[in-house]
Amino acid sequence: MSWEELLARQAGVVSLAQAVAHGYSAARAHRRVREGGWRRLHPGVFLVGGHRLTDEARVRAAWLWAAELDTAADDPAVAASRAAGPEVAITGPAAAQWHGMLARGPTVVDVTVPRRTKPRARPGLRVHRRDLSAADVVTLRGLRVAGKGLATLESAIALPDGAAFLDRALQRHLRFPELYGAYCRGLGRVGSAEMGRLLVAAADRADSAAERLVIKHLRTAGITGWVSWFPFGPYLIDLAFPQAKVAVEIDGWAWHVDRDRFANDRRKQNALVRAGWTVLRFTWHDVVHRPEHVAKIIDQAISRLTAA
Repeated sequence: MSWEELLARQAGVVSLAQAVAHGYSAARAHRRVREGGWRRLHPGVFLVGGHRLTDEARVRAAWLWAAELDTAADDPAVAASRAAGPEVAITGPAAAQWHGMLARGPTVVDVTVPRRTKPRARPGLRVHRRDLSAADVVTLRGLRVAGKGLATLESAIALPDGAAFLDRALQRHLRFPELYGAYCRGLGRVGSAEMGRLLVAAADRADSAAERLVIKHLRTAGITGWVSWFPFGPYLIDLAFPQAKVAVEIDGWAWHVDRDRFANDRRKQNALVRAGWTVLRFTWHDVVHRPEHVAKIIDQAISRLTAA
């Protein structure tokens, strides 16, 4: 690979070892930094002049720094036993962004290194010492990054809108079993308790905390006339307003990925509509983060249909 091809592939970021392999001496590389032609991002990692410090460049710089650190720390026995290359990976929201699950990269890049290494903290990096399962790491566009399951879980507890992010991820990017597998492989690590709470909510259904929250907000809004688990033929309606013929269905996150549940809910909804019912569907995220909106929509539907 030529120097130009390397720069294009790595968003202008190179390690000192790569520069040396392409004919630069260490002294020449450091001179470029002193003269302002290159920018030193981390020890032994540079942004070559003419390239912007993009989200991609910051992630690649973090990985190159950690990979060089891991390689330098190897003793011969470790190096001989590891044919797959450096065991570092980009994790957390940076990995989620690398997968296309986030529009923007985080200001701090998470990188996970093997327990045997002892890196010093670096500005703009959050370093985790942990041995990852091979099932939780993929190689994508030349970097080892956390798989979608692990990246989603770590991002869900790191982002301020983590619940909404997890909801979108399950709708668009991965299936629940992949998420659950990553959780099981990381039991006991920092944050796993909060991850478990999110997974319980994700797999929960109409008898969940989400339904109880809806009932709570209906009462607060003074909305009455509802019946929980109202029987309708072979089905049960999560919350029904029989007089107005309004059915409220609460979709847990697992609803997005469970094909049998999805198909059964569609059959139930079609049967309700054919019988003249109005069906309102809300996600767990709607109920938890927009309860007033949920109550307002329900109240408007009941008022309109009762007055008709």
